[in-house]
Amino acid sequence: DIGRFDPNALIPKSESYVDMILVASYVKDIDKAIDLVNTFNAKGYETTINIMAVSHSREPELDEALEQIEKESAVDVVYLVDSFGALYSEQIAYLAKKYKAALPSREIGIHAHNNQQLAFANTIESVIQNINYLDGTIWGIGRAAGNCPLELLLGFLKNPKFDIRPILEVLESDFVELRNSIEWGYTIPYMITGILDLHPRAGMKIRNSDQKDEYLNFYEKLTSEANV
Repeated sequence: DIGRFDPNALIPKSESYVDMILVASYVKDIDKAIDLVNTFNAKGYETTINIMAVSHSREPELDEALEQIEKESAVDVVYLVDSFGALYSEQIAYLAKKYKAALPSREIGIHAHNNQQLAFANTIESVIQNINYLDGTIWGIGRAAGNCPLELLLGFLKNPKFDIRPILEVLESDFVELRNSIEWGYTIPYMITGILDLHPRAGMKIRNSDQKDEYLNFYEKLTSEANV
């Protein structure tokens, strides 16, 4: 994330096990993201810029950021990120076309969040729109509502070079027990923050409280605060 890392501390790619570095940035900080990826690229790394909270971005500012990335950065991949799990497939299609038109020399990626159980559907839509970098995690594990389940994505792609067996094996050996000790994935509070296009922090807070299943009160509180 911007401001949380000292680029001077990074060793060259020739001395590292890491191949690719992801830079997460809001639209307002895109100039700082470009500086970082150019530094990382000069050290031999592949890079991505993940533009966060795009559902909250004003379109002219997003357009300007994409143009700046194309003109000034050495980045390999630019990610469309549905940070709040608020976007629907038609919005993903619209944004995918925008990114591809603005960034003809770059690959485009999708990073979806599963607040409304649309991470998989939105990733499929991204494939339809010829996006090649698809983020997924085993059992959808991730912060709050989690991400696109990797096992579903592999099943959809139906590519013989992908073998789902190792994923099923690690699900059985590690993730069943892990799921009993920590919570991630779709729950009603995260659904509520998703449909309201809000950061999931409020959902995370209530899920760690003794009001974690008081869904109506949670909805009324958020809609009142947001004047919905």
